[in-house]
Parts: sequence; C-alpha cells; structure tokens
Amino acid sequence: MFLEPNFRTQRSGWIEVICGSMFSGKTEELIRRLKRAVLANQTVRVFKPEVDSRYGVEKVVSHDENFISSVAIRSSSEMVSLAEDVEVIGIDEAQFLDEELPTICQQLSLKGVRVIVAGLDMDYLGQPFGPVPHLLAVAEYITKVHAICPHCGNLATHSFRLSDAPGRLMLGEKDTYEPRCRQCFSMGNILDFKRNTE
Repeated sequence: MFLEPNFRTQRSGWIEVICGSMFSGKTEELIRRLKRAVLANQTVRVFKPEVDSRYGVEKVVSHDENFISSVAIRSSSEMVSLAEDVEVIGIDEAQFLDEELPTICQQLSLKGVRVIVAGLDMDYLGQPFGPVPHLLAVAEYITKVHAICPHCGNLATHSFRLSDAPGRLMLGEKDTYEPRCRQCFSMGNILDFKRNTE
C-alpha cells in the first residue's frame, strides 16, 4: 500500500503515477489517495478527460462504483488555471489526454502541488499509451497495479480487446476488454475460440 511521503523540508510538490491494465484498480487507488488527502484537510481538485463520459462528466468512478467529484477537461493545459490554491490534484484516464500532460504535471509539482495520475500504460495492442510512459519517466513515485488473468489466474498486465473494432481510442467495459497476463495476451483470439467452443 502506498503511504504518503511527508517531507517537511521539500520545497516542491511531486508526481505519483498509478498505472496498469484495465480492471487492475487504478481508479480505486487514485480515489483512495484523494480521499485520504481530503481527510488530511488538504485542498483537492480532480480532473478527467472529457472524452470519458461512461459514468457521467462530473465524477471519477471506479469499477467497484466508488467515486469522487471531478472536472472534465479537453486539454491538460486547462488544469493550470483550474488548480489555483490547490494542494493535491488527481487525474484519471491520463492516457486519453494530450502529450503536454507531463509538462503541465511538472509545472504544477514545481509550484508545490502533489499530482496523482492514474492511467493505462499500454493500449490494447500492448504498446505504450499516450502521455503515460513519459509521466513514468518524470514521476517521483510509480505504482503498477495488476488485475488477474481470467484464463490462467496469473497477474494480468495487458488489456485485451474482445471486439474487432478498429481504432486505438475505444471506451469499454468487461464486455469489450479483459485483463490478461503476458502469455495469454500473446495467444490472442485462440483463447476466445477455445472458450466459445467448450
């Protein structure tokens, strides 16, 4: 479990990244950290990309239906003006934001803000996704969370798309994606064929 650092002499904030596959608990961990900041009487603001409207535009919601209020943004630069006098910023679904996100997060952390970012580190093809890999390079703290592969029970690190829909950006739930370990991910649709013919 991640415990918040408390460096009294630190003159700046920092960046924390929570990454992993779909259904690994990224948003759940983000919400947990943000609620702890609220309990510590810190000022908190939460952002999410406008494109993610699965649970509405004013909430970040985990698959376990925990939620926290949020502000939907089109670009990461919007956070600068919306984060005045804020001590902690949370960002969910970071992979859907623009490539300027790492720069904005670094600017905010230099102003003393604790920036907590959650997002997929890989897309459905197993390739680095959006600005998250760059954030991993500049973050002070990284937490990689894992789901469980439904085929073998090992730790899942990949998000396997169950449909043939084209395009990198496709929002979905358990009917569209499933978590898989590296081995089962590499077997691709062979596992789906076996499951459907049994």
